Formats: sequence, structure tokens, C-alpha cells
Amino acid sequence: MMLKKWMPFLAMIFVQFGYAGLAVIAKFALDKGMNQHVFVVYRHIVATLLVAPFAFAFERKRLPKMTIPIFVKIMILGLLEPVIDQNLYYTGMKYTTATFTSAMCNVLPAFAFIMAWILRLENVKVRRVHSQAKIVGTIVTVGGAMLMTLVKGAVIDLPWAHHAGASLAPAASTSSVTSTHQEPVKGALMIMSGCFCWAAFVILQAITLKSYPAELSLTALICLMGSLEGSVFAVVLEGGFRRASWSIHFNSILLATLYGGIVCSGVAYYLQGVVMRTRGPVFVTAFNPLSMIIVAIMGSLILHETLYLGRVIGAMVIVMGLYMVLWGKTKDGQLPRPLSQLPDGDKPVLAAEDGHLAMPNVSVGPGSMEIGAYVAVDLTKVRPTDEPV
Repeated sequence: MMLKKWMPFLAMIFVQFGYAGLAVIAKFALDKGMNQHVFVVYRHIVATLLVAPFAFAFERKRLPKMTIPIFVKIMILGLLEPVIDQNLYYTGMKYTTATFTSAMCNVLPAFAFIMAWILRLENVKVRRVHSQAKIVGTIVTVGGAMLMTLVKGAVIDLPWAHHAGASLAPAASTSSVTSTHQEPVKGALMIMSGCFCWAAFVILQAITLKSYPAELSLTALICLMGSLEGSVFAVVLEGGFRRASWSIHFNSILLATLYGGIVCSGVAYYLQGVVMRTRGPVFVTAFNPLSMIIVAIMGSLILHETLYLGRVIGAMVIVMGLYMVLWGKTKDGQLPRPLSQLPDGDKPVLAAEDGHLAMPNVSVGPGSMEIGAYVAVDLTKVRPTDEPV
């Protein structure tokens, strides 16, 4: 029971570790000349090949009916995150660093919270403390991200930065060369635009799951549509099909493609869908700041990126905001839900047998609505009356 309670938290932490690993690997591959548009296509081809067999094996007998509105939503989902967001994200990463990119992505919870609030997917009552915590926590999270991005401060001298292996020396030299051509403003605008599309993807995914409650199948279809739409997008941006851009070898580019497709598209999309059905889109995006902290450490260790005091302070502020949002979400889960919002299997059901009317004994406690034992009412002893109840 305790493990089930903590499973959504553990799943989202795993997803953020996966995203952090990809940020470092992708930055390394981009510095080696990886084409970001082609990478996005290959990544989702790998994810499709991974998830589709599981979707067929476990969900083919209970697959919801495919309708035109659902298909249109899947097409838009495949365009929002796998194509637009990721192309903007990795292009922005080319102009900046892995740590900077992860820091800018912390506007995602704010975008998702505002969208969910507008669409009434998020329970917000401004006069209640837990809702105030979610609002303030979102603002604090974004403020911490801005602090981490805009304020450098003193350079932190990390001990492992002076003991990097010889195999990483080429990465350091390449990173130092690309750092002289950085365009942080241009990169930040691209990353921010990508995060807006990412937030819209998360919200639309939550909406789609209500009418198409098959996480594996939805994940496979999103990745398939992302592969098809991304291929067209890549050919157009590259000015035609260039064999050199699409060729792949046994190097860091192949590692980034396999890792991104398996961990960050296949597994991450599925876990987000599962958690989103029970916790909502804001809970899923609230863990995004963890990825930034992991990337800041891994980036300084592997990519030899410089770590500044201002970014460390910003990371601490982001964690404070994250805990405020999670506290507010936890309190949301403790509020009793009305009968109209309960799943069909949990609603009280009336039953008549041998002249008796039986109904569940419903008790509302501080945690959640519980259905207790049945209470029998003798119908022969119920006197009709015209008096108002």
C-alpha cells in the first residue's frame, strides 16, 4: 500500500533522471555534428518499434474505438512535442549549454499550471491554502529558473572538474569551441517556445486519455505520428533529402538516438500518461526542475561546463517552489470528491431484494470517500408522505 502511494513520485523521478541523461548525451552528440532534425525522427522511430508490440500484446482486446476527433488529437500531439518542441529544444541547446537548456525548461510547470487552470483540469480555489501554495510555488519555481539563468556569480571550483578522464578531453575542447559561438538570447527564445508546446502537449494528452484510455497504444501512435510528421519537417528544413545528414554510425549519435527513443519517448511518454490519469498534468510537470539539477552536476562532470554560484542558488529556489507545488497537490488528493466525479465502480449503488432496499454506507472522512458495508431498509415499513424532505 505504501509503495503504491509513492509510485507516482518514483515514476516521475525516474523520468527526470532519464531526461537529464538525454540532455547530456544529446549535447555531446550535437557538438559532434549530430543533425537535430534527423535525431528527432530517428528517436521516435525507435520509440514506435519499442512500444507498439507491448501495446498490441496488452491492449488489443480493450482498445477504445478510434474516432475522427481522437485521431486529430493524436496528430496534434505528434506535432506539438515530438516535432515542434523537440526541434526547438535541441536547436536552442546548440546555441547554449545543456545546463542552460535544462534551466530554461523550468518554465514548463508554470505554462502547464496556467493552461490546466484555464481549461479547468486543475483544482484551484484561491482562498484555500493548498491552492495558494500551488500558485506561489509555480511563481517561485519560475523565479528560481530566471535567477539561475540570469545571475552567474562566482565560479564554483568542483574537485571532479580537474580529474576528468583523458577520453573526455575531446569533448571539453569541442565544448569550448562551441561556447564561443553561443547565442543565449536566441537559444532562450527557442527553448521557451518549445516549452510552451510541451505544456500544450501535456494538457492535450490528459484530455485525450479521457476519451482514449489506452496509455501504451496512445504512446505508440504519438511516436508514429511524430516520426511521420518529423520526417517531412526535417526534409523541408534541410532543403531536401541529404544522405549525409541521415546516415548513422556506431558513435555518440547512435547512443543518443537509442537512449532518447527507448527512455525518453517510449518509457517516459507511457509513465507520464499513467501518472497523469490519477494525478493530473500539473503533478507531472512539477518534477521538471529535478532534471536541471542533475544536468548541472553531470554537465560539469562530463561536458566540463562551468558551474556558477548563481545557478546553484537558483536551483535551491526551484526546489523550494517544487515542494510547495507538490504539497498543494498532496492536499488536493485528501479532499473528498463529489459522487459525480467518482469512477463508476466507486459510486454507491442501490439494490432491492426481498422487499428491502440496500445501499452502501457512505462515509466521508478527512482522506477520501470510502464505501462501507451495505445498510438494509425494510420497504414494507416505509410510510408514503407528502411532507417535504
